[in-house]
Amino acid sequence: MSEETSIDTKELGEKIVTVLKTIYDPEIPVDIYELGLIYDVFVNEDNEVKILMTLTSPNCPVAESLPAEVEERVKSLDMVKDAEVEITFDPPWSQDLMSEEAKLELGML
Repeated sequence: MSEETSIDTKELGEKIVTVLKTIYDPEIPVDIYELGLIYDVFVNEDNEVKILMTLTSPNCPVAESLPAEVEERVKSLDMVKDAEVEITFDPPWSQDLMSEEAKLELGML
């Protein structure tokens, strides 16, 4: 792969995070990234993305739709060839995973 055609995975990772910050948990007025629902984002050399995320609870009302929305939004980025979302509850989500910004937004600080 030539220097010109290689895509900076760090730059792509930042674009993915920007997209993730536009997706909100419908019950909490904070985006899923700041809520700490995104555990990891992997980008391989083929620009295939895998996102490891959790939900606030296994019984979350958006358990079906939220991962699909994340996948579709990330796939919509021009540089992304494919995206897959894997849901995990290990470790379980807790308020400790929230960013300071999210805690402030929710009046927890």
